[in-house]
Amino acid sequence: MHFHSVCITFANRMKIGNLEFGPQPVFLAPMEDVTDIGFRLLCKRFGASMVYTEFVSAEALIRDVKSTQQKLTISDEERPVGIQIYGRDVDAMVEAAKIVEQAGPDLIDLNFGCPVKKVAGKGAGAGMLQNIPKLLEITRKVVDAVKLPVTVKTRLGWNQDQLIITELAEQLQDCGIQALTIHGRTRAQMYTGEADWTLIGEVKHNPRIHIPIIGNGDITSPEEAKQAFERYGVDAIMVGRATFGRPWIFKEIRDYLDHNIVDESFGFNEKLDVLEEQLRINVERIDETRGILHTRRHLAATPIFKAIPNFRQTRIAMLRAAKMDELTGILEDTRKLLG
Repeated sequence: MHFHSVCITFANRMKIGNLEFGPQPVFLAPMEDVTDIGFRLLCKRFGASMVYTEFVSAEALIRDVKSTQQKLTISDEERPVGIQIYGRDVDAMVEAAKIVEQAGPDLIDLNFGCPVKKVAGKGAGAGMLQNIPKLLEITRKVVDAVKLPVTVKTRLGWNQDQLIITELAEQLQDCGIQALTIHGRTRAQMYTGEADWTLIGEVKHNPRIHIPIIGNGDITSPEEAKQAFERYGVDAIMVGRATFGRPWIFKEIRDYLDHNIVDESFGFNEKLDVLEEQLRINVERIDETRGILHTRRHLAATPIFKAIPNFRQTRIAMLRAAKMDELTGILEDTRKLLG
């Protein structure tokens, strides 16, 4: 029995290339307009095992688009950090991967999962699931072109009639990727319905798969995180939408997984401090206009205002504020409502 537990502990040390993670790592999903540097730093502080930049268009990177270049800015405090790229042209993806490598991330992730129309509709992101030979060619050539570990994030398939992930996982592994993240939905589902983890579990338990499998989709609580590890055996989980306005979800999950005592002192005021800090970091690191825009998305989604009665007008004012001092003023007034 003792030997058995030693084996399990050893097996739990997940590695991607030479990056080593503790048991049951929890990653922050890459998300457009969400995972900017301010938010990544906070998620890291609260216990995210790895963070990713917003996804980057290969075409825009090659054309040297300034706003896309800015997405490559990373800091040592957030490591390990991955930069995710998407595109549908083989040469553009290879070229973009080389540019990204120069920015100094810890790994490069290929996005074959984004379902939104402006990406998938043009054959990139999840659109690649309709052209598997090209998807594999891109993967192979990017792996060959860079020294960094290359990973992939994708979905179960294009739709319910094409649930190809079990076979695709093996093909991607043969291309040389070093980890695979699977979102438990098809492209057709977008973000609707429930994520189906059974196929993620199947990939993980396939004896031919030896790379780490990261599960993603609908993890919104510490209990669901624990269940994902225990029921499906994944090497890591990735949390996306549940992090909006709630970077401390990583601490909640970590405490639960590690059987730590929940910190009762971390209440409304402390959480509001975190959101105000996020605003400050974003304004400093990006600029006032976009820094506020990015933070407003989190303020709109955060669960911390749910306890405040008749909050609608304040919320509208908060989401209209265009200046830093105006927005911090509203946040401070909100503090008094619960004070």
